[in-house]
Amino acid sequence: MKSLRKTLGDCCLALVLALSVVPALAQKSEPLPDTMASGVPKDVHTRAKLHTELGSMYFQGGNLIVALEELTIAISINPNYAQAYSTRGLVLYYIKELVSAEKDFQRALDLDARDPEINNNYGWFLCQTGKEKESIAYFQRAINNPLYQTPETAFLNAGACYVKLGDLASAEAHVRKNLLFSRDNPQALFQLAKISYLRGNYDAAREYLKKVVSQTDPGAETLWLSLRVEHRLGDRSAESSLIAQLRRKYPDSVEYQEFLKGNFE
Repeated sequence: MKSLRKTLGDCCLALVLALSVVPALAQKSEPLPDTMASGVPKDVHTRAKLHTELGSMYFQGGNLIVALEELTIAISINPNYAQAYSTRGLVLYYIKELVSAEKDFQRALDLDARDPEINNNYGWFLCQTGKEKESIAYFQRAINNPLYQTPETAFLNAGACYVKLGDLASAEAHVRKNLLFSRDNPQALFQLAKISYLRGNYDAAREYLKKVVSQTDPGAETLWLSLRVEHRLGDRSAESSLIAQLRRKYPDSVEYQEFLKGNFE
């Protein structure tokens, strides 16, 4: 599975699927027949790879059901294709099937324990499910693999996970390594803003967030961090504007609920 350079929403997902544009109208796919049309590959590895890439495209486009179907087809064609299990593990995470996701990641690692993208994916999954300490080893395996084509993805994911662990020095070091590959990456700048906020450097956090907002439409997480920064800096006008945006755009978000509770930490 190719590496996806952007996370879904504001999260650092930098998951792992650098894919082409998804068709506007996704059609449900069917298993490829054994007798293929001229020019279409017949071997099971290539067929499984094609369905995995289709599944990745649908996943990137947010069509999780069709993505799951394509990846299940890929596995039925070639039960030993590690990338299909790894990608399906990500989809299963997003539909809250965590036990099944864990099984798919483990199967992918059993088939190809050295694959850097699989290690990055599993590290990301562990970090999202409360196993931050365990995740770091998988990110490092990905980073240390000289064949990994997009190590910046694992650097960013590891940095975000170090933030969760409270190891801000390691977090900053990994995020800055991401920026060596992708200057002004908004996901990396957001992580630096978060690190600055946690260190009490609110002016620096504000500057990083300005750069993020200049490049992307801010999601709930960005608005909430910006709101807390302005609250700390005492800019009530900016704070009120951010509250209004968060309420209008993301009234059901976790971040807005935190605001309603007055939890500014």
